[in-house]
Amino acid sequence: MTGLKIDDVSMRFDLPNGSFVQALKNVTLDLKAGELMSVLGPSGCGKTTLLNIVAGFLAPTEGQIVLNGHKVTGPDAERGMVFQQGALFEWMSVRENVEFGPRMAGVPLEERRKTSDRLLEITGLGAFKEKAIYELSGGMQQRVALARCLANEPDVILMDEPLGALDALTREKMQGLVLKLWKETGKTIILITHSVEEALLLGERLLVMAPRPGRIHKEYRLPFAEMGVDQDLREVKKHPDFGQKREEILSMIWEMEEEIMGRTENA
Repeated sequence: MTGLKIDDVSMRFDLPNGSFVQALKNVTLDLKAGELMSVLGPSGCGKTTLLNIVAGFLAPTEGQIVLNGHKVTGPDAERGMVFQQGALFEWMSVRENVEFGPRMAGVPLEERRKTSDRLLEITGLGAFKEKAIYELSGGMQQRVALARCLANEPDVILMDEPLGALDALTREKMQGLVLKLWKETGKTIILITHSVEEALLLGERLLVMAPRPGRIHKEYRLPFAEMGVDQDLREVKKHPDFGQKREEILSMIWEMEEEIMGRTENA
């Protein structure tokens, strides 16, 4: 059985004072191999917690994660993570960063070199192989992070606000790159973002999560990611359904934020 199953996952954090935080409650979701899903929701709704559970960084209080028929019990190369900040090795070159995972796995040098050359060309970094990380812009560093993740041949790529720190123009270029890599590699991708527009562009499935305890509020199946593979993303945004969905989801999340503020004021 291929694909990712989030099976009735709940997460509770016990606090030193005896109280607790229920971060997630009964989250169930099936994701087929090769699907691209974006996740939205108000602050504190458990988006990153859910991603960390799928990555194997956290063990859920209840439920389980099943990938390709086996239970996830910890971090593994079959699940790659791309963080908001690249978490790259500053003292290594671009190529050395991309080849780090395969080198740790014992992949021979010639094979590692072929992989890094291919991925650096795909991500537009072919001319920067020997550059140090600190010599690159933020957008280029995120490209290295993507290439490094892909070099490990993960089945699932997990992205936690990977474009959040970029300027608007660089972010748009990176959004196009994510769609290109999704289509060319056939990887399953889960992307967390606070941008409704980005979630619409990059999610053939879009998940809106409700405030704590985090749970699935609504799911959309959208055509915009597929459209963005072959079209300019600015043209995709002009589609009448894009604007309608953007306003609908913005209103939904705004109402949730208002609810959270009301709870805080009444506490």
